[in-house]
Amino acid sequence: MSVVGFDIGNENCVIAVVRQRGIDVLLNYESKRETPAVVCFSEKQRLLGSAGAASAMMHIKSTVSQIKTLIGRKFADPDVVKELKMLPLETSEGQDGGILIHLKYLGEIHVFTPVQIMSMLFAHLKTMTEKDLEMPISDCVIGIPSYFTDLQRRAYLDAAKIAGLKPLRLIHDCTATALSYGMYKTDFSGTGPVYVAFIDVGHCDTQVSIASFEFGKMKILSQAFDRSLGGRDFDEVLFSHFAAKFKEEYRIDVYSNTKACFRLRAACEKLKKVLSANLEAPLNIECLMDEKDVKGFISREEFEKLASGLLERVSIPCLRALTDANLTVEKISSVELVGSGSRIPAISTLLISLFKREPSRQLNASECVARGCALQCAMLSPVYRVREYEVQDVIPFSIGLSSDEGPIAVRTNGVFFPKGQSFPSVKVIAFQRSNLFHLEAFYVNPDELPPGTSPKISCVTIGPFHGSHGRKSRIKVRVSLDLHGILNIESATLIKDDTDDLVMSGNHNSNSDAMDIDPIPDTVANGFEDITNKKLESPCSSVDGIRKDKGNRRVDVPVNENIYGGMTKAEIAEAREKELQLAQQDRIIEQTKEKKNSLESYVYDMRSKLFHTYRSFASEQERDDISRSLQETEEWLYEDGVDETEHAYSSKLEDLKKLVDPIENRFKDEKERGKAKGDLLKCILKHRTSADSLPPQDKELIINECNKAEQWLEEKNQQQESSPKNTEPIVWSSEIRSKTEEFNLTCQHILGSKASPFPEDKDMPDSSNDP
Repeated sequence: MSVVGFDIGNENCVIAVVRQRGIDVLLNYESKRETPAVVCFSEKQRLLGSAGAASAMMHIKSTVSQIKTLIGRKFADPDVVKELKMLPLETSEGQDGGILIHLKYLGEIHVFTPVQIMSMLFAHLKTMTEKDLEMPISDCVIGIPSYFTDLQRRAYLDAAKIAGLKPLRLIHDCTATALSYGMYKTDFSGTGPVYVAFIDVGHCDTQVSIASFEFGKMKILSQAFDRSLGGRDFDEVLFSHFAAKFKEEYRIDVYSNTKACFRLRAACEKLKKVLSANLEAPLNIECLMDEKDVKGFISREEFEKLASGLLERVSIPCLRALTDANLTVEKISSVELVGSGSRIPAISTLLISLFKREPSRQLNASECVARGCALQCAMLSPVYRVREYEVQDVIPFSIGLSSDEGPIAVRTNGVFFPKGQSFPSVKVIAFQRSNLFHLEAFYVNPDELPPGTSPKISCVTIGPFHGSHGRKSRIKVRVSLDLHGILNIESATLIKDDTDDLVMSGNHNSNSDAMDIDPIPDTVANGFEDITNKKLESPCSSVDGIRKDKGNRRVDVPVNENIYGGMTKAEIAEAREKELQLAQQDRIIEQTKEKKNSLESYVYDMRSKLFHTYRSFASEQERDDISRSLQETEEWLYEDGVDETEHAYSSKLEDLKKLVDPIENRFKDEKERGKAKGDLLKCILKHRTSADSLPPQDKELIINECNKAEQWLEEKNQQQESSPKNTEPIVWSSEIRSKTEEFNLTCQHILGSKASPFPEDKDMPDSSNDP
């Protein structure tokens, strides 16, 4: 087995794998380290990754990119509405308020959810990884933005499950970066923690995390973000600038032409990269639209003025992260700048003024997240032995829990899991209920959430159950934040007490934190809470003063969880089946292409050989017939056979081979015949030479057999030389080999029980290998 880390970016994906010598980033089919996060639907198949990006212009209305910004979000979300305007796709609102993407495929309109599109991308990355490693994979760790909600995290897990992956953890991008930074650092002193700021300016977002490092452990202190500030927003500034300029100078409205928008955005992205290394740069696009060539020019200073509003926003999440971590700038030891959008010089300048130090670029800006994911996967997997390193991450939003009777809070502000709570974490709540009841999970503070995000998480029904003698029963509910940062109602237990002196003080507000235990060796960090191997102490006895009694009996109570906007098991199974069907269709099309290419190559190859290599081995009539068939096949390939089935191409290839194979066999057999004759002559010579040491009677018999074989070969050779090459051979090489075998056996028979006189002679023909 192997362990893999996936960094699914908004624009590109990176795959990192753990090998014996360290962590490697895999190359895709084009030998590039980054794979475009693109899914394109052509008429008959899907084109994924680099192939999808290459075909995007030809199938612009059926190409899905930047799916990361859509997954787990609502169609009516104002940010989603803005996103969809930039994508040339037909979309609609689903029954649950989600996004539906309409794509033309196989002559029909198919409807997909963002989760299904993401699963296609996961499946493509999985296939690439398995081909490179030459083994199946399932265990992986996937990087996600820290601002992902519970629904978005579940959507990633569903997409991975549909693709046949088994994520061991969803890890925050900055946490993965911090892990890849701190794991190999050995200069952390024992005097106290070292504070490092990680700033990830990606394609569509900006994330900031403050982490503290000590030898053998790291802890995320705070996380902040701007979900709509990334490299593409700087591209959009250039796009808007030149779109207005071209409208004025060339009288063309780029916004009215989808392909022109696509090409101008791509040119602006390249222009931004040029400006990162140069003070000025030109922009030239041939035939942008209306058959007009356009050109422009911009300086870095002008670009920074246009993007001044965006640059000011970079400092906001940085300051917020410092505030949440209760740290000042002076306590930050290092500022690590990563992400595809981090190469803009103005961003570095702004961070210097903010943190009073030069941002460090020790980490690979595009690969650090994937490397951190792979490292975390190795720590979690039993396959690899990794030194113990403690990783503590925190949730980005405060989570609340309420029952039918009101909020359930650890603190007075109504928060159950506060923002900054480390996870995984478990709490157990005790209730007094006589029948089924409901729990509602939600985000407490809407101001913490990205704009337009619904605060609802899930609704859980606990029960039915029946109390004893009409009295309320004690129910213990186990609530957890798992390793993915997802809230789960793990279980509910009915406590049946045979005594009558148990008293519950309070109602539904009692709870306690789960116990910590020692870490599992050779896996993940020391700080992860795990209560799988120890019994949890009754929260009622520790918090409410309830006395434990050996007469207590525990009965499991049904727990039914409804995730707002989430997929059901039946929907996941249906999506999985559809993904398998699409993958099968892709394989059929690829096999058809391969067979078509084989036929085309055969036509060109045989046409050349027929009048050169095979010329003397084919009669004029055969050459004419084959030439005519080759020509007809070529014409068919470029006319009626442009879009045919695999069977049709195979049949055409077989028909051609029936004509060509006799000629090809004559050509090949001439070489083989020469070798077979040489082997027979060597065998005759050696048996004749060895006969001198035999008794007279045996010698005579051996010499006679040698003479017979030699005469047979001479006669056949004379007949063959007098026969033209373009006819069937008088004697085939296989006949000569058979004669050699027969001659050798006869000589051995004459010698009786004696072994072959040449047991160790490698030049003697091996009859056992002859057909």
